[in-house]
Amino acid sequence: MKQGDVYAADLSSMRDEQVFEQVFKTNFKNLHAYACTILKNEAAAEEMVQQVFYKIWEKKDELTIHVSVKAYLYRSVHNLCLNQLTHQQVKASHQSYTMQQAKHYEEDSASARVRQAELESNIRKALNELPEQCRTIFQMSRFEDLKYHEIAKALGISIKTVENQMGKALKLMRLKLVEFLPLLIILFRL
Repeated sequence: MKQGDVYAADLSSMRDEQVFEQVFKTNFKNLHAYACTILKNEAAAEEMVQQVFYKIWEKKDELTIHVSVKAYLYRSVHNLCLNQLTHQQVKASHQSYTMQQAKHYEEDSASARVRQAELESNIRKALNELPEQCRTIFQMSRFEDLKYHEIAKALGISIKTVENQMGKALKLMRLKLVEFLPLLIILFRL
């Protein structure tokens, strides 16, 4: 029997630190090279081989190996490397998805900013086209949050005049801003 080719019958000797260390030293270089062929990354390959040995040492009292230790080591490294590759693929997919979502959000955000700027420009234009008293009453109501009776008092007119002018302003604003109506309903409670 070669050194490092310990069989199940000799598993009890793997619990001995010196035997374990010898198996580690004998197999590490070849296991590392094998892991490198799978992962294409020396540092990751080294970590996988070390994890395999760590797990074996950690579970040495309950571990039963039914093949040669060498075969067990290669199979363990192989499985751990495949798990690592799967993890990397999942991570890459998640990063790609996150980047796509961020790009989509930025596009939506840019589109929303353009739409908002267009809306603001059209609101200013529509407001400027309102008769002066109508515009003043509308601005006091919608931009200053004043009640009709407060507007009437401030302008020295009747509440009925305020109501009529607001009705006229809202009708004209709806006509001028018809394409933005859904958004305006939310913003101005038209």
